[in-house]
Amino acid sequence: MGAVRLSQSTLSSRLVRYADLKPCLNAFVDTRTPGSDKKENFTIVGPGVSENPDQHVHLPEPHGFNIGGARQPPGCLNSQHSHNTAEVFVVHTGQWRFLYGVNADDAYVDLGPGDTISIPTKMFRGFENTGDTTGFLFAVLGGDDPGKVTWAPSVFELAEQYGLVLLEGGRLVDVAAGDEVPAGANRQQPPNEAEVAALKTPDAADLAGCVAFENSLSENSSSSLLPLAVNGGVSEAAVITPTATQDGFEAGPIKGWWAHDFNVRRVTLQPNAQISSHTREEAEVVFLQSGALTVTAADGEQIDMVPGDTLSLPVGMARSWSNASSTPAVAFVVRGGDSPKPPVAA
Repeated sequence: MGAVRLSQSTLSSRLVRYADLKPCLNAFVDTRTPGSDKKENFTIVGPGVSENPDQHVHLPEPHGFNIGGARQPPGCLNSQHSHNTAEVFVVHTGQWRFLYGVNADDAYVDLGPGDTISIPTKMFRGFENTGDTTGFLFAVLGGDDPGKVTWAPSVFELAEQYGLVLLEGGRLVDVAAGDEVPAGANRQQPPNEAEVAALKTPDAADLAGCVAFENSLSENSSSSLLPLAVNGGVSEAAVITPTATQDGFEAGPIKGWWAHDFNVRRVTLQPNAQISSHTREEAEVVFLQSGALTVTAADGEQIDMVPGDTLSLPVGMARSWSNASSTPAVAFVVRGGDSPKPPVAA
């Protein structure tokens, strides 16, 4: 996959503040089902997989991957479904349980802040906020067009009870609100037994390779980002690395036998640390997990990121990073392609 060229706009126009996120409350066919009716869906970069045409897209420009988010109160469940491209979650806040299988009873894994999961394509999964406070997940989907989800049969049955109809092609019709199924339109049918069987859950050993716990991530002393650090204090850890890369990383800890077409890294700047001005040949999206991060463009434009903020950095745009606070700045970074190239000093 070649480098995705993004428009050279201002930094501020490419920043999506957590405080400014615009949710969709009825993005999917399960959003009236009791237990799932309080979830908020966010599309930050790219079209996402929402079934509601009114879903707000913050940055529609193609990146080669999609960025989104999910915010759910305690006990709120995202129903069982399957994706055709990679689906990755980084836990920003809250405690979460990810459930596998068409009936959510094959297996599960519990994750907390800083943990990452990449769920294989073509298998049923769901997730629930099991904590005591509202939680937020940062999400990455593979491809410019990640397609539509396949819902478990039980989801269709419950949706019909609460006045939602899903059409072939992924459009959601709210018949309870007075909307009508268009003439000639076909309702999406639940997957049959053979289709469900084809979306079976992988075995436990394979599932273990889908998760990277925050406390297990290792700093990479060979990262090509480190020579750009001013007076040290910068580290980079692999989270999702499908294959050995040109910028100094071996495959892992999450590799996956399914396509990703992007890398995820955790970058940490200690207090007063800086990364000097550089460019990249891949689209790069920065999600600030904790602390405070300042990003400065070559023209002097400067933005100060706070936790939950998302910044898209285009190919070829010179940028420098700094942390002027008294606590570490921790960011999760998505870079396009399986093998990102080293940054180039600007």
